[in-house]
Amino acid sequence: MTPEERLAELGIQLPPPFAPPANFVPAVQSGRLVFLSGHGPTGPGGALLIRGRLGDDLALEQGYEAARLTALALLGSLKGTIGELDRVSRIVKLLGLVRCTPDFGQQPAVIDGASDLLVELFGERGRHARSAIGMQDLPFGMPVEIEMVVEVQG
Repeated sequence: MTPEERLAELGIQLPPPFAPPANFVPAVQSGRLVFLSGHGPTGPGGALLIRGRLGDDLALEQGYEAARLTALALLGSLKGTIGELDRVSRIVKLLGLVRCTPDFGQQPAVIDGASDLLVELFGERGRHARSAIGMQDLPFGMPVEIEMVVEVQG
């Protein structure tokens, strides 16, 4: 089953590629690697779907959902860059930033929202290296920002 078929089976539609709010592009391909800029939990039209701070006004489950939505936004930009998600050879690396209070220590559990979705869609090709870091603030009040590096077939 292709990643697109799996998304359809789950009833999920990818948002269109992210429109950056500043002077950068959503993705750059260099050889077989695609580097995706930091994305947040946005939906169609680029609207931010979740705002807040983990450990303050957001619970772990809401952070997990924000990371899952962020992974979908990343995949929308990836699809816009490479055409078909079945071209993905490997999800190589995620850098997950979590907007949280100083005493919140569950950043890895938040970013699991993205990691779990990628493994669900790509199987072993979706397993990746990852960092999950707590931040005092992120743009526009978003709770999660994630960068991704993907290897694609030639």
